[in-house]
Amino acid sequence: MGEQKVLVTGGAGYIGSHACKALKQAGFTPVTFDNLVTGWRDAVKFGPFERGDLINKSDVDRVFEEHAPVAVMHFAALSQVGESMQEPGLYWRNNVMGSLNLIQAAVEYGCIDFVFSSTCATYGDQDGVVLDEDSSQHPINAYGASKRAVENILADFRTAYRMNHVIFRYFNVAGADPEAEVGEFHQPETHLIPLILDAVDGKRDALTIFGTDYDTPDGTCIRDYVHVCDLVDVHVLGLKWLQVGRGSRVFNLGTGDGFSVREVIDQAGHVTNRPVPIVEGARRPGDCTKLVSGSSRAVSELGWSAGRSNMKQMITDAWRWHQNGAYTK
Repeated sequence: MGEQKVLVTGGAGYIGSHACKALKQAGFTPVTFDNLVTGWRDAVKFGPFERGDLINKSDVDRVFEEHAPVAVMHFAALSQVGESMQEPGLYWRNNVMGSLNLIQAAVEYGCIDFVFSSTCATYGDQDGVVLDEDSSQHPINAYGASKRAVENILADFRTAYRMNHVIFRYFNVAGADPEAEVGEFHQPETHLIPLILDAVDGKRDALTIFGTDYDTPDGTCIRDYVHVCDLVDVHVLGLKWLQVGRGSRVFNLGTGDGFSVREVIDQAGHVTNRPVPIVEGARRPGDCTKLVSGSSRAVSELGWSAGRSNMKQMITDAWRWHQNGAYTK
């Protein structure tokens, strides 16, 4: 078998760049397609780079014609919940129309194995339950709604064109490549662990804890975290599932446990051996008390093991990357 190229949309972003490394290690050639609005050219290290925008069909057609990928791994999306509530049109246009262009092109060029990065935000506000793949979907913001819409498009294309898909739904992704070749770098930063590390490092005055009166043991909300390397490993497993003809499937990705904000802060203090300056603030609208996602299906059917997804390891790897430097365009 010759070279197998996989088109990785959003491959210059946090999760996409780690996916490209995992694909390379698995014997594929990742082709990064990214508009660099939130991604970084420096993060493209493991295969060809094609700059383009999914909204522009000519950009999408060009990359299929030039590289003839055997599969698509689709990460590219706007993903800020707050922004999606303020500018829903931006999310519907970018996430849904862009994805539709990509899916249609994949069918036109005979590329019918499709791995989609979705989100547990499609389930909406189901507080305090362990979500599984059969939980009802009631997204409460345009981000979650746009991702659910793409899931629906994929289901329709499976019926019409026998295009097979694996959909992964997950919440909080953390950590970084243990070798610090790629890592998490957003501008502005919105994710908890890098915000904590910025506060530890003096890059921001303090970390704000949004809400200390939740019905949890320490009063702060609880979220499920998965190490980015565990996450991209299972995306490769999902691709291989499709390649052997196993058919379309949805998988949740999480540990089913969850960590409170204060637990994450405490662990960061231990890992860095530095104090974490904090400020206590009011709750943010739309924040649930506890969101955790079970992954028994991914474990039993894909053979997934989330071996790095403990908080100490995630922060240790993130801290190594944090001290290593940052990207430029």
